[in-house]
Amino acid sequence: MQRMVIQRIWIGLATLWVVSVMVFIMTAALPGDVAAIVLGQSATPESLAAYRAERGLDQPLVFQYFGWLGSLMTGDLGISKAGGATISSLIAGRLYNTMLLAAIVAVISVPVSVMLGLLAAMYPGTWIDRVLTFGTLSLISVPEFFIATFMVLILAVKLQWLPAIANISGDETYLELLRGLAMPLITLIIVVAAQMIRMTRAGILNVMNSPYIEMAILKGVRRNRIILRHAFFNTIGPIVNVIALNLAYLVSGVVIVETIFAYPGLAKLMIDGVQTRDLPLVQACAMIFCGTYVVLIILADVAAILANPRLRNPK
Repeated sequence: MQRMVIQRIWIGLATLWVVSVMVFIMTAALPGDVAAIVLGQSATPESLAAYRAERGLDQPLVFQYFGWLGSLMTGDLGISKAGGATISSLIAGRLYNTMLLAAIVAVISVPVSVMLGLLAAMYPGTWIDRVLTFGTLSLISVPEFFIATFMVLILAVKLQWLPAIANISGDETYLELLRGLAMPLITLIIVVAAQMIRMTRAGILNVMNSPYIEMAILKGVRRNRIILRHAFFNTIGPIVNVIALNLAYLVSGVVIVETIFAYPGLAKLMIDGVQTRDLPLVQACAMIFCGTYVVLIILADVAAILANPRLRNPK
């Protein structure tokens, strides 16, 4: 078991290194000149050259990459090339906002999704199962920007119950904070929960075809008891993987949601960095997203190993 965990950690580190190379190359290939954007159209060639030399932009890409990677490994995210502030100070508040949004969505969506998935598996073919299946399939087929726009149209424009912009300053009361976060929360819960409900139901029904489950059915054990006491624990691995993927999406895939609702999160900060060609900021945000994704996947793999005796004792 320890060998398998260590192997996954090494795979995660290798993935992070490959992603770091791809992120650096793709951000370096972005059109536009940082010096020209920062100094403006009135900048002289001498001032542009001096700015590039000060920021290290005149060095070959290989030296820039290894210098950036070395600083990144020591925890130094660098200096913003657009504003001159440290990237750590720019990211700190935005990362807290994104993690706050993700945590609230996870606390609500994970238990609700698992319970609804179990409910659909307990009564397959009934109206409960049909309603949940139709609803989840419909929601999975709809992109998040459509759901977000629809929420704004109904709840903010027509009914005027909630604000269309999630303007968070940090001085709000709990009620004001919840009201400001309501629109992005509803959108993300709908998007994330649909997938988790589907996978929970599918995992339970797949295990229900196992021989030991059929034996329990022949012995007269109630279906609800079989699902809750036997089938559910054997599907924890796949369910945890789905939950981990959706949690990773909450941190790294909320670009559209944060942009529509003008939510001051990390994804919105990365979009602003792309617009100003602030490459160190974009690179730092991308690595945080990738690191979060890799850590969650490793934790999901470890949970799957702990939940499956055949993986814990492969011999």
